[in-house]
Amino acid sequence: MLITLFFSLLVSSVIAAEKDSALPRLTDTKAAEAFIDSAEVVVIGFLEGEESPGYQELVSAAKRVDSVPVAICTEKEVQADYSLSSDTITLFRKADNHQENLVIATTKKLEADGLVNFITINEVRYITEYNQVTAVGLFNSEVKTHLLLFANRGNKEYTELKERLGALAPEFTGKFLFVLINGAVKSNSRSLGYFGLKSQDLPRVGIYDGSSDMKWLLPAGEISTERVREFCQSFLQGELKEVKQAEAEAKTEL
Repeated sequence: MLITLFFSLLVSSVIAAEKDSALPRLTDTKAAEAFIDSAEVVVIGFLEGEESPGYQELVSAAKRVDSVPVAICTEKEVQADYSLSSDTITLFRKADNHQENLVIATTKKLEADGLVNFITINEVRYITEYNQVTAVGLFNSEVKTHLLLFANRGNKEYTELKERLGALAPEFTGKFLFVLINGAVKSNSRSLGYFGLKSQDLPRVGIYDGSSDMKWLLPAGEISTERVREFCQSFLQGELKEVKQAEAEAKTEL
């Protein structure tokens, strides 16, 4: 009796664990739209089912990148709504209204590690901290103009400024990517030097336009929402074109 009860409990716990590891299932386009709208970055596995190549790898990757919600959709009609014709793992991000597709059939080696890299590299948010990993997604975006917040992590203003500009970023979706450059990181000294800045000069705000390879610094002073908004609008209206460029070192990748 006790042995039977023990095995019954064991089987129940295994089933519960399997259910916990399952990804949320999206059954129609409305559900997919709601899921995509639920966070700045989400991933949907448009797969035939749980036996499809990529499903188990996606489950494993989802556990390791818990900052990004992940779901699965097996409905062909929904896949077609997102211009997909075969099994695909897709990342959606609001910062630049981008849809990044990883087509299973064209992926040479599909592993959980590779999916973690795919998600991490493309995890561009309303304000993204610049590093070697996020740089790939930032520079691959069709949005080539970056609003840069240079600030030293650990400074009392750091978190407040990050939140302030992150809240402003949605106003400029598709026009700017908002990027945080931590001046306290030694490897970011080249980015600061490109704008003629040093760590002790921070916080400061600048704009880098990748299309024209031009840059501007917001004049020193309070970094308020209104000043940064006006700075961005001035660029979009072409009013910064005549402003003297920030003194800087010779061109180098940020």
